[in-house]
Amino acid sequence: MNVHQSLTAVRPVEPLLPAAHPPSAVDAMVRFEQVSKAYPAYRDKPSVQALQGIDFAIPRGSITGVIGRSGAGKSSLVRLINGLEKPSSGRVIVDGRDISGLAGRELRLAQRSIGMIFQHFNLLSSRTAADNIALPLEIAGWSRADIAVRVAELLELVGIADKYDRYPSELSGGQKQRIGIARALATRPNVLLSDEATSALDPQTTRSILDLLANINRELGVTIILITHEMSVVRQLAKEVVVIDGGYIVERGHVADIFTHPGHPVTQAFLSEVVGDSVPVSLASRLQPQPVVGGQAVVRVQVRGADAGDTIVARLARELSIDVALLSARIDEIGGQHVGSLTLGIPGGEPAADKAASYLSQHNLPVERLGYVA
Repeated sequence: MNVHQSLTAVRPVEPLLPAAHPPSAVDAMVRFEQVSKAYPAYRDKPSVQALQGIDFAIPRGSITGVIGRSGAGKSSLVRLINGLEKPSSGRVIVDGRDISGLAGRELRLAQRSIGMIFQHFNLLSSRTAADNIALPLEIAGWSRADIAVRVAELLELVGIADKYDRYPSELSGGQKQRIGIARALATRPNVLLSDEATSALDPQTTRSILDLLANINRELGVTIILITHEMSVVRQLAKEVVVIDGGYIVERGHVADIFTHPGHPVTQAFLSEVVGDSVPVSLASRLQPQPVVGGQAVVRVQVRGADAGDTIVARLARELSIDVALLSARIDEIGGQHVGSLTLGIPGGEPAADKAASYLSQHNLPVERLGYVA
């Protein structure tokens, strides 16, 4: 029996609510419709406008990153999706239901279709790994026999079946997060919210957790929403990204598009150290603002897909007869596509540099003149 079969073998005692209306033309798992959220003044704290005019959709079965600085509104966004907060205006639609209009038993049933992974794991220290995973099933009223089967499946899925009787104090950070992921999947959610789930982990463990989430998305079709301030997490896992700042969405789109054409200063700041925008120190120290006799113009080219490589150098040499030097390069795989930047040295003075820049722009390759070197 494969993973997908094993995770669909046992059904919960109480079914989830049916969808309130048929799916829209764009099959969205989560949809924000002109949502705003304000918190009133409390004691010595002033009122806060946390979100304003949020309007976007997250496709069913996708992995979408929501990125922003601390205080940008990410936590409020999460609490609106899982129904812990109500919007001040607008609607939040989750799997066809207006979760912002639910309360009581209906809300609790809807929340079972929304799993949550926390930054600091939120495990009960007095419970074993298996018992922590079992907790939401106990609350949902599953039988002991069904709980035992489901917990065993989940421990196998997250790769720590041998840790079922260990307490959180006996587990590493990565193992604790795997327990947290298993617990979030216990009631078979359609949506998985990952709230800074890798921020407390080292880089190697982070990669393994992101690989696990990718496998869960691929095998189970769960829609995953990554709430993060780390663009490296978005780069590795997401296909779509939403950038939020000051309670507003400032940019959104396919990850590869945002990485190659960031339009907002906040996005550009997030990307500054991710796609190789920085010039090597040895080169930066020699850059001059004016042309140098017998020197080179230095340009940076943003590349993507088939162009993400030194084929640019070959094309410029072949089609323009320009002897181009590849000074530095960085290529990453982002959103399933190769994306990066090339720093090129172009001899021949201003005419050659202008000719190369025009050629690159005509082929939709963004180019930036960085300066000149001897």
